[in-house]
Amino acid sequence: MTMRVVSLVPSLTEAVAATGRELLVGVTDWCSEPADLDVVRVGGTKNPDVARIVGLRPDLVIANEEENRAADIAALRAAGVAVRVTEVRSVPQAFAELGRLLTEDLGLGRPGWLAEAERAWADLPDDGGGPGLRAVVPIWRRPWMVLGRDTFAGDVLRRLGVELVHADHPERYPAIPVERLRAERPDLVVLPDEPYRFTADDGPEAFPGVPAALVSGRHLTWYGPSLVEAPAVLTAALRGARPAG
Repeated sequence: MTMRVVSLVPSLTEAVAATGRELLVGVTDWCSEPADLDVVRVGGTKNPDVARIVGLRPDLVIANEEENRAADIAALRAAGVAVRVTEVRSVPQAFAELGRLLTEDLGLGRPGWLAEAERAWADLPDDGGGPGLRAVVPIWRRPWMVLGRDTFAGDVLRRLGVELVHADHPERYPAIPVERLRAERPDLVVLPDEPYRFTADDGPEAFPGVPAALVSGRHLTWYGPSLVEAPAVLTAALRGARPAG
């Protein structure tokens, strides 16, 4: 009998779909990859429809300690649903969690894309291949919030040769007024297109005179098949924004 799985994490939805698509019976409205995934939608990552999930009779719900609310996880467990809560705050932790989830929890074979992703990150040059610059990395604008300590995206950038200005901040996602961010005099501002969709017309203008790297949020913050191409894609974006001279 095929296992029935509901995923509340977009990147893990992509990972499961790439390895055992037939297991998925429900995903969130924000699960955009793969684009042709045709299963029940169960609401958002922060406001899932618990009753609808329970009605799907899943053998396992996949969640994440950062992506999903503790109250929703508790409600699912109270309804008798098994929930696997992942924690991913670094690239090595992503590989470990993906391996356990796919092989131990879901009973699938270890996928080739996971080994390919591990090689892609292991093969980075000693300096990460990135620009070697101090960067401010906003993830929200109203109010301005940035990457602080102990985050997956921060570890991704560190491995690509980018030093986060707020890497030692006591908060993981501190809210800091943009005037203070500018006063930090960063060499670079890195602007992902999620969770806030920064664009060439919405974000760089707040940091006049500072080079801006517009990057894919899927490659910066997702842990799944996108990890295969993330080093090359992100390095190209970072190098493209390197200041002259």
